[in-house]
Amino acid sequence: MTSFIIYVLLGALQGIFEWIPISSEGMVALAAQYFKAGVNPVDFALFLHIGTLASALVFYWRDWTNVLLLKDWRLIRFLLITTVISLPVGFVIYKTITFVPLGTGLLLLTGVGLLFTAYFAAKKISFNLNKTKLALISGFLQGIAVIPGFSRSGSTIFGLSLGTLEAKEVLRLSYLMSVPAVAASTGYLLIFKTHGLSFSIWPAVVSSFVVGLLSLKVLTRVSQKINFSRFALAFAALCFLGALLEIFVK
Repeated sequence: MTSFIIYVLLGALQGIFEWIPISSEGMVALAAQYFKAGVNPVDFALFLHIGTLASALVFYWRDWTNVLLLKDWRLIRFLLITTVISLPVGFVIYKTITFVPLGTGLLLLTGVGLLFTAYFAAKKISFNLNKTKLALISGFLQGIAVIPGFSRSGSTIFGLSLGTLEAKEVLRLSYLMSVPAVAASTGYLLIFKTHGLSFSIWPAVVSSFVVGLLSLKVLTRVSQKINFSRFALAFAALCFLGALLEIFVK
């Protein structure tokens, strides 16, 4: 198998796993080792966030246009809160914690939380948390998602599900709030941590962008067709699957 095909496959994995409660870094790094891609697997996995970051910008281009033109102050306020909380929390944890089993345990805990969320939704029990409280909670959860083995999408989807938002809106806000945080963290890693990555790996970035865009479209359509209880249950199952994969691949 040629390097080009390997890079395209690895990019596709990033484009799929970035949006569901399974660690995309872990899966891409594992696949890079398996295929002997000839790059640092962790640095390579982090580099591919450029592709999925671009896919979130393109897929939600109307929202980002409204943000840039200062037309949607509710969304701007939400993003400011989540970013201001998640960045310092994430930076501190990134500098102090590298214990993977902790992230796996938190992912299992998130799955349990989503099971309760599915139950509450089925029984029409609501926490009635307003958007400010949801931003505070999901921003903190996004920050601690830098712990290896923990899923950013899984944690933020759980946090946002504590309100009265529809499944489509939960996904939308989770993926929108990822953009400034992922941009900051990826920029930091590219400047200070990423070494030995050449221009030849850019097909992987393009692949992660294209597949990431398609994955966002599929997930959004699915979220519109199922009720919130089933949506939470499905993501709980993905959390458990992600945790099991983390256990077996380490």
